[in-house]
Amino acid sequence: MSWNPFISKPSKDKSKLQQSDGEHILVIRLSALGDVAMLAPVLRVVSATYPQLKITFLTRAFFAPIFKDIPNISVYEADINGEHSGVFGLSSLAKDLRDMGIDAVADMHDVLRSNVLKSVFYFYGIPVKQIDKGRAEKKALTAANNKVFKQLKSTHERYADVFTELGYPIDFSLHKFPEKQKISANTREITGKNPLKWIGVAPFAQHNSKVYPLDLMNEVLSQINSTGKTQIFLFGGGKKEEEILEQIAEKYERVTSLARKLKFDEELALISNLDLMLSMDSGNAHLAAMYGIPVITLWGVTHPYTGFKPFQQPMENCILPDLNRYPQIPTSIYGNKVPNGYEDVMRTISPEHVVLKINSVLTKT
Repeated sequence: MSWNPFISKPSKDKSKLQQSDGEHILVIRLSALGDVAMLAPVLRVVSATYPQLKITFLTRAFFAPIFKDIPNISVYEADINGEHSGVFGLSSLAKDLRDMGIDAVADMHDVLRSNVLKSVFYFYGIPVKQIDKGRAEKKALTAANNKVFKQLKSTHERYADVFTELGYPIDFSLHKFPEKQKISANTREITGKNPLKWIGVAPFAQHNSKVYPLDLMNEVLSQINSTGKTQIFLFGGGKKEEEILEQIAEKYERVTSLARKLKFDEELALISNLDLMLSMDSGNAHLAAMYGIPVITLWGVTHPYTGFKPFQQPMENCILPDLNRYPQIPTSIYGNKVPNGYEDVMRTISPEHVVLKINSVLTKT
């Protein structure tokens, strides 16, 4: 286990906003990338509103760079596949965290592992508040029959509700995006220096039902590249994605694949310098949104009404399939349920529509 202090730690007390010292809150969110990234603007507002509050964030080591710019946040690395695996490992982890002086716990995950931790913290007399995931509402929204089609509370709001229950309400109108990060020398060798508009494109997602067909994505890239006014960076991970992105990049003069070429903190710095991010309903959309970068998202069998629209991005930047033709959308929250006949819903999103939206957003940057 390790503890990563990003800044010096405030002293510990039981007071709230009006006093100089504050409580020590443990925040738990172990995965996934997009859900973790959505916590960043929430914690940014909490930290700014309650500067005396000390927050330890329990998550995977990989995610730590997401929070390095937020004051009073320290990341405690959860080794859930090693030292902290199983009930005994989690119990030992809870004891170590208790010994750090944790006063209360905000469980933003509500999964088996975090519930094991909750049970141990209760045994120690440490209060735990958990996220309300709105499972019943989401089930109604994704139902094939008698669907209740309405906007649900955003994940950001659900995270904020947990802090409210702990006595720390926040106002998202007070949120301020961080400054652009400095690009590393290694990154600069890849990007070069040019006066072009920088566009990030993240064409993959966990489920194929949320991936824009590559032949259509190639048409988008071709049309944007032909203007000569943009530099396009392709984001992805894993060997298979790397091969696909390299093949795509080779077709165009100003398209570069970043797959497996940068460290995660270098990718984040580059993302913070983009003029626009084009993404699926996936983690990269939320990484860009947490820096205030304009994000255009392409949606398949999921829908922004589920609460996963990127932070403070306008609904008109969410490009949806033909809902009249595919009225069961959203068919699931995560894209893992695809009814028969819904395999190609994203083909109802034309490349021309995507390009028009990109050009429209770029004129405003």
